Amino acid sequence: QVQLVESGGGLVQAGGSLRLSCSASGRTFSYYNMGWFRQAPGKEREFVAAISRSGDNTNYSDSVKGRFTISRDNAKNTVYLRMNSLKPEDTAVYYCAADRSFRESALAYGYDDWGQGTQVTVSS
Repeated sequence: QVQLVESGGGLVQAGGSLRLSCSASGRTFSYYNMGWFRQAPGKEREFVAAISRSGDNTNYSDSVKGRFTISRDNAKNTVYLRMNSLKPEDTAVYYCAADRSFRESALAYGYDDWGQGTQVTVSS
């Protein structure tokens, strides 16, 4: 199991930007595909973005494509989510997740470990 800790959330005005970080424990971070998900009040958790363990493959939900960028630094055991042009509908708790399957993929499902989440609030 890998421990994940998100940071970087906060309150931002519509049109603004934030960068979320997710730090992982252990020495095998480079083996894991990583993803970001979010959950708004009263809604189910939804996929946001994913990145393969090498960083060569990425995947985005249609709602964030072109505005959000996922990246990773395997030397720092950290995955990032850069969020630009934020909208009020992006307000949610954002979670990072690890896929320990050892495949090279960036999928919207199949994650094994989850962080506690960080709140992002976008005001209009």
